[in-house]
Amino acid sequence: MLPSDAMLFHCVYFWLKPGLTPAQREDFQRGVESLATVRHATRVSIGRPAATEARAVVEKGFDCALIIEFPDVAAQNAYQVDPIHEAFVERCHGYWQRVQVFDSE
Repeated sequence: MLPSDAMLFHCVYFWLKPGLTPAQREDFQRGVESLATVRHATRVSIGRPAATEARAVVEKGFDCALIIEFPDVAAQNAYQVDPIHEAFVERCHGYWQRVQVFDSE
């Protein structure tokens, strides 16, 4: 059992649309990186599929992983309506074909 003061982990995986230009991919990357400036987050990590061994349980089809740690659910809720997050979604939603979110405490 985790302690009641456990962090909230907001894990977001993006599958980008095929055929994006290098400029569009760069714009998406800049947009994701802008999320690191949201004041509600404790820590932000951005990555891509690792060069680990292929296994049936490992998903490597995504293009970008975004993991944001929040001190609590209230901070994550504030992030959802933060102007930086809203601007990212507005500017970049046309770049992905799928997004999957896993929130855990």
